[in-house]
Order: sequence, then C-alpha cells, then structure tokens
Amino acid sequence: MSRSRTAILAALALVAGASGTALAVVPGSSGIAAIPCTVDYKVQNQWDSGFTTNVTITNNSAAKTSWSLKWSYAGNQRVTNGWNAKVTQSGTAVTAANESYNGALATGGSVSFGFQGSYSGSNALPTAFTLDGVACNVDNGSGTPTDPGTPTDPGTPTDPGTPTDPGTPTGKVDNPYVGAKGYVNPEWSAHAAAEPGGSKVANQSTAVWLDRIAAINGVNGGMGLRAHLDEAVKQKGSGQLVIQLVIYDLPGRDCAALASNGELGPTEIDKYKSQYIDPIASILSDSKYAGLRIATVIEPDSLPNLVTNAGGTAGSTDACATMKANGNYEKGVSYALDKLGAISNVYNYIDAGHHAWLGWDSNFDPTVQEFYKVATTNGASVNDVTGFIVNTANYGATTEPFVKITDSVNGQTVRQSKWIDWNWYVDEQSFAQALRTKLVAAGFNSGLGMLVDTSRNGWGGSARPTAAGPTTSVDAYVNGGRIDRRIHAGNWCNQSGAGLGERPKSAPAAGIDAYVWVKPPGESDGASSAIANDEGKGFDRMCDPTYGGNARNGNNPTGALPNSPLAGKWFSAQFQQLLQNAYPAVS
Repeated sequence: MSRSRTAILAALALVAGASGTALAVVPGSSGIAAIPCTVDYKVQNQWDSGFTTNVTITNNSAAKTSWSLKWSYAGNQRVTNGWNAKVTQSGTAVTAANESYNGALATGGSVSFGFQGSYSGSNALPTAFTLDGVACNVDNGSGTPTDPGTPTDPGTPTDPGTPTDPGTPTGKVDNPYVGAKGYVNPEWSAHAAAEPGGSKVANQSTAVWLDRIAAINGVNGGMGLRAHLDEAVKQKGSGQLVIQLVIYDLPGRDCAALASNGELGPTEIDKYKSQYIDPIASILSDSKYAGLRIATVIEPDSLPNLVTNAGGTAGSTDACATMKANGNYEKGVSYALDKLGAISNVYNYIDAGHHAWLGWDSNFDPTVQEFYKVATTNGASVNDVTGFIVNTANYGATTEPFVKITDSVNGQTVRQSKWIDWNWYVDEQSFAQALRTKLVAAGFNSGLGMLVDTSRNGWGGSARPTAAGPTTSVDAYVNGGRIDRRIHAGNWCNQSGAGLGERPKSAPAAGIDAYVWVKPPGESDGASSAIANDEGKGFDRMCDPTYGGNARNGNNPTGALPNSPLAGKWFSAQFQQLLQNAYPAVS
C-alpha cells in the first residue's frame, strides 16, 4: 500500500474535555471543528531512485478560483514531471499551482494532481503544507482518531479497501489482464442484449471510446468517464478488474480515413492537451479509482499513418502529409503517454496498425523507429509504454490455420499471391509477436506486451474454409484456404461476412498480454452515405458498398455492408451478422 500523510489546518486549539480527550475547537465557533483545508500526500509507487505521488487537496474554506500549494522536502527529492498542476521546485521548496481547467475549488471540493520525482537515501514525507498561504498541520499519517480516513484519504496500509475505497496498488503488474475480469460497458451490453441472441455475448468486456472532448462528461445523457469508472469499481468487488479506454481525439485525427475524422483541427495540439488529455488524467488520478487496472489504447491509426500515408506514395494523403510536417500526432501521443503513464494504475498500449498495413520490410522497420521516437521525446519514456495493440477495429485473422508464410506451391512462395502480395505476415498474432521482438531490440522494455483486437475477426459461418486450398497455383491455394474472407486485406469498413472472434482472454500466447474486444461489436465503422453530423465525421467511400476502391485496397470493391450509420453508432444488421458468423461459435 502507499505511504500517506494527511495535513490539517494549524492554529486549531486543542482543548482537553472532561474525559481527557483532545477536541479541535475554533475560537468563537462553539466547539464546532472548522478545518479550512486538508492535504492528502501519497507516495503511490517507489523504486531505488524514484517515486510517483498523488496529492489531493480538500478546501473547506471559501470557494477559490485558483490555488497554490507549497511544501518543502527534508531530503534531496527532486520533482521531474507533474500532471494536473504546474509543479515547480526551487531548492527544497516545491510549489504546485492549478492548471487552467482545475482552478475552481468549491467549499468542500477536492482536486488531485500528481508528479514523478527522484531521490537518493531516504524519501521522507513532507511535514508541512500551505494552501494559498494558510498553514496546514500534519498528523502522524496513521489514520488515527484525529485522521479517521476519508474517500480521499483511505487510511493506513492495513486498510483492506471497500467498494468506495478500493485501496491502492503497490505498483504496476507485468500484465494487467492476468487475474482480472474485464469491465462490461453497461451501454454496449444493453444494445447487445436487445438483439436476438445477443444476451449470449452481452457479458463480454468491451472498451470505452473517448472519441471527443464531450465524451469525458458524457454525450446526450450517456455515461461519462467518471460514470464508467464508478461502475467499474462496483463490478470489481473484492477482486481485480481491468477497464479499457480508447484515447482517440488527436488534432487532424485519422488523416487517411474520412469516416473517423475528429473534432480538432490539425493545429489544435494545445486544445488536445489542455481540454482532452489533462482532464482525463485528472479523473484517472482520483484515488478512489486506484484499485482499478486501467488499460488505455493510444490513438488508433495515428502513428502508422505517418509511416505509410504521408510520404508521397500511392496511398498518401495531403492531410497525412500535413500531420507529419507539423508533428502534432507525435507531440500528442507523447503527451498522452507521459501524462497517463505516470499514473500508477494506468497501462498504455500504443496502436500498431495491423499485419496487412505494416507487414512489409519498407513499413515494418520505419514503424519501429517511429514508435521509439515518440516514446522517448516530448516528455515520454519507454517506461510509459506497457505494450502495443494490433488489429484495432479491424478484421485481420488472429491466426491463419491453413496458410503459413513459409508455404510454397509448385516451387512458388505464397508471398507471391495477390492476397499476401510479398508481405511477411498472414495473420495478426505472428505480426504482433515479430513486432514485439523488434521493439524490445530497439530499446523498449523486455516485459513489453501485445494486445490483439479479436472483436470482429472470427470469420466463421458457412464460408469458413476447413482445409488448405487447391495447389493449382499460389492464388488458388491462398484464396481457398484463408479464413479472412475480405475481398482485399486493405478493406476496413463494416465488412460483409465477418464474425465475432476469440472471446477476451488473458495471456493466450507468448508475448500476447490478451485478446481483447476494443471495437465494440455492432458499432459502425462509418456511414455508407453522407450523413450530416456535429462530430467532425466525414463520408468515406470505403464504407460505400458500390465504390470500386482506391490505391490502398488495390482498386477492389470495398466489401462494406449497406445502410450503415455514422462511425460509433449502433448497426443492428452488422451485429446480427457478427453473431451468426462468430468463431468460435456462440452457444
């Protein structure tokens, strides 16, 4: 458990009552205790030379529009970076001032911030705090009768935690999915259960997508981030639970796919930081969520687009070239990694595209270099990265049972087939494992884990092959045996014939942290025709079943289902097909 010190206002007279008990009395208040402020300072995680800390201020005096907290260290502690406050240090003195979005502090209100620091020798807790110049007294940190513990001060290390006070983890685990159940999103579960047969999968864990600033507080009466986290605490009970959040609102988002364009313009990086990432980090830092394991999927499609779609090749777009030139994808992802990775129970997984996007030599190594660059600049470090995720919201098979990249037909390698097209990978798991090896060799931590989104890559039903294809040619062999039945591996929007894939499970294969359902099955990839909206989502012809394709899908038909709604909206016909074609089958 974390070490904690709770600060209470000084200048309270301690008056011995008739029983000899010390009572806190404010002159002229008829014995009613008045504590203008408390400060809960917790060392959440500590190692040989560093530590992370969460600080919660509770204001019991007049409401404030800004605040400044000060304390001093007795040792050589140095603050290296902070979040949700401007934390500065001069000698041993530290000042934490509010950010623009959290300066308002009502009477009885609380605000939390955190920081990472370094030290040598001992890491003694501060002994005094001042809030806007008002001194705060310090008890012994033990949660005694003068410090009974509150939801923002959960008491001593012997506190076992309750549903409203889940306790604090001692540090990050290697794989957050092991030994933990997954969060069931009540909103998705209700949609699934309302479909014929959907109740059979409505208890599966799916990710919560934070695809715009408004989603943090909830859109159109829907659940916001705090509501989901509160529900996750309830579902957790006395065990472990992992909740998955998709961080998805970069400036100029999805520069190569109009259907999932976002609300922020290409240059709005400051707005992304202050109005999107910072508020999310503030909420995730709340001590009442410290017992949850929070897995974040960081900005799907963003960094892979810089590798393949921004350099003048056939699939490049002007929008991607702009984002590569201004660096705001890289700055945004680095900022998210830094701010979220510093929270002791948050596990960041960077999106890594899929095998049919990055599996060629010309893309694979540059992708590794791009990931390492972003994870080691703009304040981020490899320690902020738990792992990577492949196949997010896509349809690539987890494994191909009847086609291997080492297969040959009549002396020809299957890499020559039109489907594989000289790629080095035929499925997501082999791609993920190879990518992991390269990333570790490039400098990422040896404990790096991979996720595979299996929500819609089952490809069951009557069209699923049961054996290898004929050996008359490499194309006949591959097309006859591959379970991925898309027209082209570059097709990504509401694919006809797809099915639910492997159910979420932890540690299914070497180097794989989990199979996960990040894309909630039944939520559309994009509209099949133009639909006016206020979410910044455009019309992408790859979602139009009548479109003949483009360079990125070899000028093939899109294979998209008709009559689809906007990206993220419920698409009943798709859910029904996914259920029917599930593999393993739903029983």
